Amino acid sequence: MFLAIVPAYNEEKRIGSVVRSLFEYVDAVVVVDDASTDKTVDESRKAGGVVLSHEINLGQGAALETGHEYARQAKADHVLHFDGDGQFHVEDIIPALDKLKKKKADILFGSRFLDNRSNMPWFKKYIVSPVGHMVNRAFGAVRLTDVHNGFRILNKKALNNIKISQDRMAHATEILALTKKYNLTYIEFPVKVTYHEYGQSAAGGFKIVRDLLFGKFMKKN
Repeated sequence: MFLAIVPAYNEEKRIGSVVRSLFEYVDAVVVVDDASTDKTVDESRKAGGVVLSHEINLGQGAALETGHEYARQAKADHVLHFDGDGQFHVEDIIPALDKLKKKKADILFGSRFLDNRSNMPWFKKYIVSPVGHMVNRAFGAVRLTDVHNGFRILNKKALNNIKISQDRMAHATEILALTKKYNLTYIEFPVKVTYHEYGQSAAGGFKIVRDLLFGKFMKKN
C-alpha cells in the first residue's frame, strides 16, 4: 500500500483539490487535521480522505507522527509526506517513487535546488536556507541540498524507525537526524514547489532552533 499523509491546519480552500488529486497516484490519503477552526475536516472528507483529528493544535511534526502511527497499523509499504496547501505538484510523485525503488533507498527527500522549477522567495533562498543548513549540521542531520522540504517518501523500514518527537517545525531537522542515527539509505529528488504565501519567517527559524535545543536538553535529563 502506498499511503499519503497530509498534515493540515485551516486549509479549507485547497485541501479538497489536494486530496482529490492525490488519489490518482496513491492508494489512500490520510489527512491529519491539527485542530482547524474552518471547514478543513469537511472538505477533506468530501474529497474522500481519511481524516484523523487533533483536538488541540499540536504542530506539523505531531500531525505527521499521527499519520505515521496510522500507516504502521495499516502496514503501508510506502508513505508520502505531502503538504495540504497546494504547494507541491502531484506529477512529481510517481517519478520520485520509481527512483526510490530503483535505488533501493529507505527514504527520498524532495529538493527545490536540483532544478529551477520552484519560485522560491529571495529571503528564504538566501537567508533562511543557509542558516537552516548550519542548524541541521549542528544537530547531527544528514546533508542535503535542501534544508527543509515537506515532500518525502519513506519505505517501511524508514517508517518504523522515524518516530517524530518534535511536534512543530523542528521535526524536519529531526527526521534528517534520525535518518543518520539509524543508518537509513536516502536519496534526493527534484520537486516543484509553488509558493502561495511567504512561508517560513526568521522568527519561525528561531523557534525551530529553540525547539531542537529544548528537545536535546530533555533527552539528556
